Amino acid sequence: MEPIRKVGVVGAGQMGRGIAHVVALSGYDVAINDLSKEAYDAAVGAITKNLTRQASKGKITEDEKNAALGRISFAENYEGFSDADLVIEAATEDETVKRKIFVAVCPFLKPDAILATNTSSISITRLAATTDRPERFIGMHFMNPVPVMELVEMIRGIATDDATFARSRELVSSLGKTIAVSEDFPAFMVNRILLPMINEAVYTLYEGVGSVDAIDTAMRLGANHPMGPLQLADFIGLDTCLSIMQVLYEGLADSKYRPCPLLVKYVEAGWLGRKSNRGFYDYRGDEPMPTR
Repeated sequence: MEPIRKVGVVGAGQMGRGIAHVVALSGYDVAINDLSKEAYDAAVGAITKNLTRQASKGKITEDEKNAALGRISFAENYEGFSDADLVIEAATEDETVKRKIFVAVCPFLKPDAILATNTSSISITRLAATTDRPERFIGMHFMNPVPVMELVEMIRGIATDDATFARSRELVSSLGKTIAVSEDFPAFMVNRILLPMINEAVYTLYEGVGSVDAIDTAMRLGANHPMGPLQLADFIGLDTCLSIMQVLYEGLADSKYRPCPLLVKYVEAGWLGRKSNRGFYDYRGDEPMPTR
């Protein structure tokens, strides 16, 4: 197998641009596809800002920053992935959306190209079955924010072959990330543990046991968490939290994973956390203010 030289990324949002950042900085060419050139330009702007911050702290040099930016290009359509050795899907956590992407992108890929998904909860085996290459399909769950977080969960589907796993693992290791291998169960390892905790924090708020500030303060100071669970939920995105809880609830058929009605209500209201400027905190002022 040829070594991976070029990586395609589907999605220029928070996860897609974070993946593109670390991949380009590690010496790989990166093509980013999104629905609009404006989304791509916004992603490059964010990547430039983050690389500049790293350079100002002495973590990288100006030459490394400029070289990384020079490796990033816009793929106007999926034909831009025709010479990619690996394509990583980093779209929204919605199985229908992901399936449509895989069906559309496969005809443009090289026969030996690997297709990966950054899903944080959905069955790798089921997603792989949508494609023409289930043996060359794998889960690569990067953590957010990608340039900062060290872990990548790697998940094989039932058909993923050894060569695909080995090549993918080699790439992830070359990014300076630590790998944790998970079996293909709903939400894998990190979110199987993390999201029920967040959901329980929302239930604690819903039942009036404590306020937003009290719950987050209790977990920061009482459990030594770097941020409270409700603040973390806002950072992740409440819609993503709800999607993962629904995957757990439906996939494991256990009532302990039932999404809290208050989480559902916030998502229905469009209060999705930081990205919408309102969630369990209101971010529209100078300082975040609890909404309950």
